[in-house]
Amino acid sequence: MTLMTERKQKIGISLRIVEAPNYEEERDALSHDWTSLLEELGFVSVHIPNTLKNLGDFLEEMNLDGIVLSGGDNIGENKNRDETEKKLLTYALEKKLPVIGVCRGMQLINNYFGGNLSVDDSTVHLARKHEIEITDEKFSSLFSSSSFDVNSYHKNLIPADNIGSTLKPFAMHNKDNSVEGFFHEKFPIIGVMWHPEREPDINNKLMLSTFFKNKKFLES
Repeated sequence: MTLMTERKQKIGISLRIVEAPNYEEERDALSHDWTSLLEELGFVSVHIPNTLKNLGDFLEEMNLDGIVLSGGDNIGENKNRDETEKKLLTYALEKKLPVIGVCRGMQLINNYFGGNLSVDDSTVHLARKHEIEITDEKFSSLFSSSSFDVNSYHKNLIPADNIGSTLKPFAMHNKDNSVEGFFHEKFPIIGVMWHPEREPDINNKLMLSTFFKNKKFLES
């Protein structure tokens, strides 16, 4: 008798667009960190191209269980990526798929729901660690901590008073009152300004694994 194995969850992930050295062409790209981390957590990563004519057909064929809107580059720098990620978010809302936005991805989610960004002229968030405070009980219980250090590679900030409609902070940077993590009040969507893939410690693994495997996490 052949034993049936449980299907691994498939997590779609958006890609950067980069210039190829020595070639006059653009290429989709993704840090190896993401593929390694998702595999370690028991997921199958599905890379989502930025130039598909019918993204909806591709997503239906892939039968995704969740989506990562990855980091890197500013919104507005590449039209194809901007449009692809907006369509991904719209699709996820229609299908009620869990979505996590990382750095740029969090900013895109915030903009999508009517929020705004500001630019930090200091180096507080640029290539250095800093402490965040967990301000929501669900997440402090998950992390078993009310504060911890995260990496930081951004100059764009989401001030607390510029957060998008129906988005609620769960992590803050107290020194400038910027939002480091938020979740949607109705849909399975979270965003973080740090990069879990670059430092996959216990907190980051717990966050990703719990969020994608426990669909009721935000409802509890």
